[in-house]
Amino acid sequence: MTVDATMTSPKAEPKTGFFARLKRTATGNSASTKPADEEDGDMFSRTREKFIPLTRHALIDRLTAPNLWHGNDAAHCRRFFHYLQFWRTNSYTIRLADLEQTYEPFSPDSDLLITRAFTPEERANMQHRLVSDVRTILEQANYTPIDPNDVALIMTKESHYGLDLEIDMKAFEEVLIYYRGSTTKVETRRSKKKFYLKQEEFELPIFRRLFLLFKLKPFDMRVTEVMADEHVSREEAEKLVNKRRAMMPPQISDSYVYMKLFKNIPRADLEMIFPNTRIRFRLKDKVKFGVTAGGGLGMGIVGTATKIAAATTPIGMAGAIAALGGVAVRQATSFLNQRNKYMVTMAQNLYFHALADNRGVLTLLADRAAEEDVKEEFLLYCTLAKSQANIRDIDAIDQSIERWLSSHFEVESNYDVVDALKRLMIDGVVTQLPDGTLQTLPPAAAAEKIDHAWDNFLDHLPGLHHEGHEAEPGDDQLAKA
Repeated sequence: MTVDATMTSPKAEPKTGFFARLKRTATGNSASTKPADEEDGDMFSRTREKFIPLTRHALIDRLTAPNLWHGNDAAHCRRFFHYLQFWRTNSYTIRLADLEQTYEPFSPDSDLLITRAFTPEERANMQHRLVSDVRTILEQANYTPIDPNDVALIMTKESHYGLDLEIDMKAFEEVLIYYRGSTTKVETRRSKKKFYLKQEEFELPIFRRLFLLFKLKPFDMRVTEVMADEHVSREEAEKLVNKRRAMMPPQISDSYVYMKLFKNIPRADLEMIFPNTRIRFRLKDKVKFGVTAGGGLGMGIVGTATKIAAATTPIGMAGAIAALGGVAVRQATSFLNQRNKYMVTMAQNLYFHALADNRGVLTLLADRAAEEDVKEEFLLYCTLAKSQANIRDIDAIDQSIERWLSSHFEVESNYDVVDALKRLMIDGVVTQLPDGTLQTLPPAAAAEKIDHAWDNFLDHLPGLHHEGHEAEPGDDQLAKA
């Protein structure tokens, strides 16, 4: 890879806010590459993701081919890459340990005895830090956010699984929705044009990965909101909130923060991942039930009236009324069976889409964030190690790497050059000279640099947070196990 740019010698730039300014310089690469007449398509087809859909091993093999380096530099580069990936993974292990400590009071799955109690202010601070840190690690793993307030996007009319779903977004105090890998897969269905006798292939838009974090609002907070929104008394508002929460699994509590990670979720079924999803009957179901129920009950009433008129004994009249009750029960049973069928369909499909829950999500995200970081760093290092570059070439470097990914792997990615450069500079592998030149260590020296950082790692471990106090025996918070 080479950087196709004119080399200049600008004045040394002050360090304060350097990467913030650099980030603004490179933001042009996040824009859509589609022409203006395609801008009315869906947002996912217009957005180029930062995610690089390649394994780190594939990049190492391609970037360290012997013919690309002089002498033993290819072997030294491979060694540097191996050092770097373990170094980056270890840095995320430290962050994960802190994140897991913050999450422990909010985890619904813990089988450990909680020995520390927290004040309401401490819990609020920890909850805020948890959500902020999860958002950061998602962005490092190159996930893209979906605005929970975008009701038009979440409340889709069509469902791949034939379900009409509804959710109440106001029930949540915290909601994060992120995706990675918006693409399509080919599936088959019966063709309407062929009178459902033959199968046809179609493209199904999906999210390769879909993340959800949610926390219900405290009961009293939600009751107060319902009173204001629906103009009802507190007693009525409490009944409404209890009724709506009764439709959720009983283990869902407003004391916990829940995290879910799904795979290959159809984009049209985004509502399916929420705990308070309600299944609504589609128009054709309403028409079917209206016709069958109305017709059945109507005929039953006519028949019952005829039998009652003709009945000469109380037993005959009771039998006619019982027959009408049987018709009504049969129609109600049909209604409930259809609703249960839809619920089973949703549960079965969620089962096969589920990837991880709660603490397991954090572990998986930390691993993916480390992998995305090193892939970006591999690409940038090879560019800078082989070509003289200046900080003013940042856009050209970004575009050069994107072209290389496209030509070698047919991957269209919005490469994040700023974050990769920042990490390499922090590790001392790349240095900016006063004239803006980016000086890069050769492979052997870069490997030694990371090796030296490993040697001093334990001497510079960051401290963990220390909220809370040891609870006394009998404390309510001590009962969680």
